[in-house]
Amino acid sequence: MNKNWSTLTDENQIAEIIALSSSIPVYIFKHSTTCGISAQAKENVEISFKNIDKPLSFYYLDLLKYRSVSNEVASRLNVHHQSPQLILIHDGQVAFTTSHHKIKATILEDSLSLLK
Repeated sequence: MNKNWSTLTDENQIAEIIALSSSIPVYIFKHSTTCGISAQAKENVEISFKNIDKPLSFYYLDLLKYRSVSNEVASRLNVHHQSPQLILIHDGQVAFTTSHHKIKATILEDSLSLLK
């Protein structure tokens, strides 16, 4: 599994992410680079990578740099904007979303267990 982040920097990528989610689960992590809670949440997601052996795709969104992309993610996926925020997209739909201190080191395993 590729455990590297892809960067989400353009609104046009959102349609690609939604399409990709038909073949593998896709995560978007919305990160505020100036927030300590967001830094801890990112670290927890990276810890969670180590326990996953399924094919997945991960997108990192610096919402301070790409606020318009963040707004478009919220709009297209019909999710309330939060920061930090982890969104799981599966089969073109949001399957799971959480934010702040709920992003634990087991978050990927926990969220993937919800998929059918």
